[in-house]
Amino acid sequence: MTRPKKCAVVGIAELPPQRVTPGITTLEMIAKVSRRAVFDAGLQPTQVDGLICGPQVGETPQHVPATIAEYLGLQPRFADVVDLGGASGAGMLWRAAAAINAGMCDTVLCVLGNTRDPQRVPRSTNRNPIREFDVPYGASGANQAYAMIAQQHMAQFGTTAEQLAHVAVKERQNAQLNPEAVFHGKSITVNDVLESPMVMAPLRLFEVVMPCGGGAACVVTSAERAQDYPHPPVFLMGAGEKVTHRALSQAPRLTTSPLAPAIAHAYAAAGVGPSDIDFLSIYDCYSIVVAITAEDAGFCGKGEGGQWVAEHNFSIHSSLPVNPQGGQLACGQADLAGGMSHLIEAVRQLRRDACGRQIDNADIALVTGNGATMSEEVALVLGGARI
Repeated sequence: MTRPKKCAVVGIAELPPQRVTPGITTLEMIAKVSRRAVFDAGLQPTQVDGLICGPQVGETPQHVPATIAEYLGLQPRFADVVDLGGASGAGMLWRAAAAINAGMCDTVLCVLGNTRDPQRVPRSTNRNPIREFDVPYGASGANQAYAMIAQQHMAQFGTTAEQLAHVAVKERQNAQLNPEAVFHGKSITVNDVLESPMVMAPLRLFEVVMPCGGGAACVVTSAERAQDYPHPPVFLMGAGEKVTHRALSQAPRLTTSPLAPAIAHAYAAAGVGPSDIDFLSIYDCYSIVVAITAEDAGFCGKGEGGQWVAEHNFSIHSSLPVNPQGGQLACGQADLAGGMSHLIEAVRQLRRDACGRQIDNADIALVTGNGATMSEEVALVLGGARI
């Protein structure tokens, strides 16, 4: 059957995650990764007429697109900010497609970059539901929120700590094929995970993402123009998005995320189902997220995610590889750019450019993004040039 092709990614770039990034500004990082993505597409900066960026630029609290455009020497006909946390990178792609299809622009640069200095961590004092109903009772930060989700999944479905530990182990195994991963050369066992320090019960250190600095960017154009570039195009076939809450106390439920309707919409738009997906490039900030995503994407039944991650083979040689670059748990989470890393890896795989970890016959990928606490969710179905 003919698959829909809404736009195409024709250039990508990524700065390897680093645990700390001294001596570089956010704008410098954005400039480096943008230059590489534009040149990867075989373009000159003057040919980029659209810009989508994230909300976090350390050098300015507002006018972010204008600041980045000025710094990069761009004068785009379309500019936007996507503020969906870890789902921002995935959310940028379908917005770029919408702008191109609306005739606002022809070629869009999507870019995220974040430095990391543990000595300079901004704190918000704004009053909002999470600070009214969660923080005063000790419910502060991502660790406790995802721990509560994991506890609920265990209590409701009998999921075990040993089952979830397999996520970290298998993603570390994949990271051994990625020299740029933070944990390259550092394999672990299930016992290592279960003996690692408890961060927030029931989640232990090796199940919690490693914060890093880094950057990621991609260049997007229309499906019709996609053949005019050096690399095989990677097409956006379908997308879905859903936002339900910010504070965990306001979540409709804890064991089914907004990814469920987002993925269903992406499948429907692409004309595919779970059986058509060749590999998963899915958000994985905590082990429990991978288990719930597998359920919400239709690869196992609700409540079976723990068993699925324990028994399923994540490797590039399996029937359904998962996060072949190691994901964020093993490669590192470069803040919002860490979310885009799943998109970048999917593009590498689909254009047959994943050196040393290439999946055979990979034509269709499911990519997910997750913001806040499983509350701002985006799903993408991407297809290679052979679809």
